[in-house]
Amino acid sequence: MSQLKIDKMKKKVQNHLDKVRYEHTLGVMYTAGALAMRYQVDLEKALVAGLLHDCAKCLSTDKKLKLCEKYDLTVSASERKNPGLLHAKLGAYIAEKKYDIMDKEIIDAIAYHTTGRPGMTLLGKIVYIADYIEPNRNEAPNLDEVRRLAFVDIDKCLYVVLKDSLAYLKTRNEVIDPMTEETYLYYKEVLEK
Repeated sequence: MSQLKIDKMKKKVQNHLDKVRYEHTLGVMYTAGALAMRYQVDLEKALVAGLLHDCAKCLSTDKKLKLCEKYDLTVSASERKNPGLLHAKLGAYIAEKKYDIMDKEIIDAIAYHTTGRPGMTLLGKIVYIADYIEPNRNEAPNLDEVRRLAFVDIDKCLYVVLKDSLAYLKTRNEVIDPMTEETYLYYKEVLEK
């Protein structure tokens, strides 16, 4: 994919996001690119996955639910309680169908960027972490340390992000997707080995 195609994709994505979400998206794209260079992951894949990770984010809840039904995308109990989570799987579908992304690794990175999943690819970890640490983010605890760790030990960083995210969701009494807890326990075990 050429820079021209990525630039066209950026324009298309920008038409579907509000200003703040688009700025966040660019932050994730460039952070994913930096992490890809650090961990020797395909730079283009990281840029595309970062750019498209929130392509369904600004759709209304009603529209997300209707599109999931239309495209036969399963909506879990936790997604029904917190429909904001739907933008990941719907975004993966849109990336494939509307942006012609056929690379399964990119599609998976988009699909699991909110919950994570056990056994994530390096690209999946990069997009998940980039979404958390990109330069426009400033509300997460220990952000400076997490940003440093992202470039030192990606698995440890992923574990810390998952742990902090779960703690945050619990303090706010938010719905926690079981996949996030499963992913946390998986990477906790990985680090203990």
